[in-house]
Amino acid sequence: MAHSIYIPGFSHSNPVPAAAAVGNLVMSGGIHGSDPATGKVAATLDEQCRNIFKHFSAVMEAAGGKLDDIVKVTVWLADPSDRTVLNEAWVEAFPDPQRRPTRMVRPGQLAPGTFVVCDMTAVIGGKG
Repeated sequence: MAHSIYIPGFSHSNPVPAAAAVGNLVMSGGIHGSDPATGKVAATLDEQCRNIFKHFSAVMEAAGGKLDDIVKVTVWLADPSDRTVLNEAWVEAFPDPQRRPTRMVRPGQLAPGTFVVCDMTAVIGGKG
C-alpha cells in the first residue's frame, strides 16, 4: 500500500501528495519550483531549479532517504534549449558524477510563470 508524502512549503492545487512510497520505492508527482518559505512559484528559472532540488531533498528526508537515492529524474522545461541553468543546479544537487541519477529533459507546456517541472524516482537503501 502506498504511503503519501507531504512536505512543508510545497503543495499541488489538486488533492495529491508531493510523492508516494511503497517499501523502499519513492516516486514524486510533478514538483515545481515554489519557494519553500512562501509556497509561491519563484520568479526565475534558476530559483525554480534550486527550489525543486530542495523539495526533492525534503521528500527524500520524509521518506527516510537522501538525494543520493534518486535514480531517475524527468524534467519538463518551458524552453528545453536552455539547460545551462538546470545543469548548474543539477551539479550543485548531485556534485559527485559517480552518484548522479539519470535524467531526461522534455519540452513542457507549463503554467504561466513556471519554467520547469520535474519528477523523480528513488530507491532507498538500494545498492549503488
